[in-house]
Amino acid sequence: MKNFVFISPNFPTNYWKFCHHLKANGLRVLGIGDQPYDDLLPELKESLHEYYKVNSLENYDEVYRAMGYFIHKYGRIDWLESNNEYWLERDAALRTDFHITSGFQAADMAKIKCKSSMKAFYKKAGIATAPYYLVKDMAGCKRFIKKVGFPVVAKPDNGVGASDTWKIKDMEGLERFMEKKVEGVQYIMEEFIHAEVNSYDAIFNSNGDPIFETGNVTPMSIMDIVNENDNSIYYIQKDLPEDTRAAGRATAKSFGVKNRFVHFEFFRLTQDQEGMGKKGDVVALEVNMRPCGGFSPDMMNFANSTDVYKIWADMIAFDKTDLAQGEHFYCAFAGLRDGKEFKFSHDDIMAKYGSNMKMVGRIPAALAEAMADKMYMANFSTKEEMDQFYSDILAPRN
Repeated sequence: MKNFVFISPNFPTNYWKFCHHLKANGLRVLGIGDQPYDDLLPELKESLHEYYKVNSLENYDEVYRAMGYFIHKYGRIDWLESNNEYWLERDAALRTDFHITSGFQAADMAKIKCKSSMKAFYKKAGIATAPYYLVKDMAGCKRFIKKVGFPVVAKPDNGVGASDTWKIKDMEGLERFMEKKVEGVQYIMEEFIHAEVNSYDAIFNSNGDPIFETGNVTPMSIMDIVNENDNSIYYIQKDLPEDTRAAGRATAKSFGVKNRFVHFEFFRLTQDQEGMGKKGDVVALEVNMRPCGGFSPDMMNFANSTDVYKIWADMIAFDKTDLAQGEHFYCAFAGLRDGKEFKFSHDDIMAKYGSNMKMVGRIPAALAEAMADKMYMANFSTKEEMDQFYSDILAPRN
């Protein structure tokens, strides 16, 4: 029996489904987390062979000892994953230290975590990237801005999500950024790209071949949602555009992706932009070597009438899947902020769209910064129906 260690299997709460399908496929699933065992979801408890609680997953020595305990009791560890952006470097360090060869190693981290290092691999794939400057001082920032013009975007070179991301529109904004940026953090400054975000989401086998592909569209900037405390929307595409598919596959090949569930983000230009391309072109944003966060895997299931949790577990166990996809839909997510007033009440929305709804509820606090506080998730056969849903649900109270 193969041993699979899942780091932090309790977060997000839907990740018990990965563990469930691993167990169903005959793997011994061992969990390491910082949540008390009694507080785990019953479905997660049922999916784990054993759970080792540490006081803090940030404490490498504690996690290292947990790994040592599992190896002493069960033998060699074949797989280790968290499927979580926050723990990618920790996962890689543990794989390296315990000679687990089924995933990225510590030496791979720079190219998949640092936005500046990603650019060489995009270039190898033939995909344009935004000009950038690794921030050193005010003089260097001014020289870069003189070349590309305002606005520019600054963010940690090794960062998660849109946290601590700055859209700098003028000299006053630049001065504020230089004053407020976190000491000791390397920031990257890039030319602002006029675009919407299109993603390529896929599960790759050990040969680097995709066994599942889909993608989403984020019409609103996650950076603006976080910085302006706005509502959020994004949707899974009914059918993945061929140019997104081609860019995603080329990127995966360039980065050497194998045995992974990935979320690659691209810009689709909303206007012609010198040096980047024509309106509608796909250009690079960043790679994320894990599933799209939050409840996105469930949205992929709803949009494709399938089960990505099982497809991923099938890849781990069998290096392939026989699970079919059914009818395709647009799966729309709408996240509404507490404190904002809307034209239509919850009851109004459910009366009109109840038959479309797939999931409704509160968003966990840890995800609320980027996703808002209350979520509605619904399937639609046409984009026109989905656009009307967004128009209704986001309509402000006059």
